[in-house]
Amino acid sequence: MTRTVRGVVATASAVALLAGAAACESGGGGSAKGSQRLTVWLTVDAQESWPDLVESTNTRFAQQHPGVDVAVEYQQWTTKNLKLDAALAGRDVPDVVEMGNSEVVNYLVNDAFAAVDPANYDHSAEWLPALKEPCELNGRTYCVPYYVGARVGIYRTDLFQQAGLSKAPDTYPELITDLDALKARFGAQDHAFSALYMPGRYWYAALAFLKDAGGDIAVKTGDQWKSALSTPKSVAGLKAWKDLLDAYYVGDRSKDNGDEPAVVGQGKVAMFYGNTWEAEAAADPQSGGDPALKGKFATFPFPGPSGGPLPPFLGGSELAVPTKSKNQRLAQDWIKLFTDRTSQQRLIKANTLPNNTAQLADVDPAGVNGSAAKAAARGWVTPPAPGWVAVEKANILQEMLEDIATGKHTIEDATKTADGRIDAVINKN
Repeated sequence: MTRTVRGVVATASAVALLAGAAACESGGGGSAKGSQRLTVWLTVDAQESWPDLVESTNTRFAQQHPGVDVAVEYQQWTTKNLKLDAALAGRDVPDVVEMGNSEVVNYLVNDAFAAVDPANYDHSAEWLPALKEPCELNGRTYCVPYYVGARVGIYRTDLFQQAGLSKAPDTYPELITDLDALKARFGAQDHAFSALYMPGRYWYAALAFLKDAGGDIAVKTGDQWKSALSTPKSVAGLKAWKDLLDAYYVGDRSKDNGDEPAVVGQGKVAMFYGNTWEAEAAADPQSGGDPALKGKFATFPFPGPSGGPLPPFLGGSELAVPTKSKNQRLAQDWIKLFTDRTSQQRLIKANTLPNNTAQLADVDPAGVNGSAAKAAARGWVTPPAPGWVAVEKANILQEMLEDIATGKHTIEDATKTADGRIDAVINKN
């Protein structure tokens, strides 16, 4: 399944411990003459979905470095950063760590990761910007893109057929026409029916419309970041999102999309915007879904009002080498194998998007991830600002969107308030 990174970002206080410790105890270039044990921290996604890739990488690595033992330890997204902060504050550190692409900035500004040379890695010239840019600081690169996931439109094929719709919409006007048909066919009979599931605090969806309109979350001038949610283009994008929500979503506007598969699984949703794996989850009882819906979902590139695919948030993973690792060269060699073009092909077979634009063309356009591959070229990620962790921890975006969705404040007032809150913390690490 393609997943979007759901990591818990490190606290500023914990990360602050890293800079001094890293400066005092850097492993330098590292070499095979140091410890003969390489410790790799990956999240459980690799263990669950592509364990054979891990095994084949270790086999290839052993051929290059006989006698070096690779210990792969799998971490949960919800606890991995706390464990990493504790490790980096001491002496016993992992040599390779997996990070969400929206998590790395605080570690970079605190010198927690060693620099890498992109020229040593396959397709580095074509790395997806949403993975590449978070790894960069002051002209140097400090992590290597691993994989990515993109949100798409997902719809009930059976409900489309019953509403007389023969295919998924290709354009925004077609989307509106289809939603109107679904609302007329099913909404009149069931007032709890949503032609489109779009809860108010679903910020990945709302900000995709903002991006589609040419807006920004925040912009950088010189070395300072400033929130841009209240700029005309950003407001226009949020208005398009609000219009869609008002017309086609029936439900609690003060919630997020955390239980999206379970809600869709109740059978009162015709279309939603989500990760490709959520189509399967909506039919999986373990996710709260209904097994009777299995095989009744299909995906499509969700069209945006601007005329192209709606720009999706690209949630992905990076691989980094802690500065305190005593095996930096070995760690970089392992990452090189784990992310090369051969490994990316294996990820594609596991219905995951590759880390580069060149191999997006290898994704089966008719497969479950074909729509995501088409949308990924327009993907975006949160601003790589030192204080972005504080923005997310304070739920500023979610609270702004809830105020807009519920009508508590106008878009203009809500965005101005959010700008002020973001500006107060975005430049602090």
